[in-house]
Amino acid sequence: MQFIQAPGLPAPAGHYAQAVRANGFVFVSGMLPDPALPDFDSQVRDVLQRCHQVLQAAGCDWPQVVQCTAYLAGVGHWPAFNAVYAQVLGPHRPARAVVPVPELHHGCLIELQLVAVTTAE
Repeated sequence: MQFIQAPGLPAPAGHYAQAVRANGFVFVSGMLPDPALPDFDSQVRDVLQRCHQVLQAAGCDWPQVVQCTAYLAGVGHWPAFNAVYAQVLGPHRPARAVVPVPELHHGCLIELQLVAVTTAE
């Protein structure tokens, strides 16, 4: 088992790793965007970029993502999330769950959690 910390991203404030690589999988913890970003679209782009940095630090990329769970502060954000997500991931379509919630930590509007496969050791 290997704990992953992406260069350039702040370390988690709690007792967890950004990601863990184990048995050919990479488990990316719930990632939040910069809460200072002013709108939902910019928060989605930011959290996707942060997830991408963690994936790369773990030796994989978007095509290796097999599952995504997205927590959205309100179901009304679903169409906007889907549009940005599809633009960033392109033709790659991992399994996905979108979970509307009443609120997220630090007032963020989105949180993403990923599972990827990798051959990196």
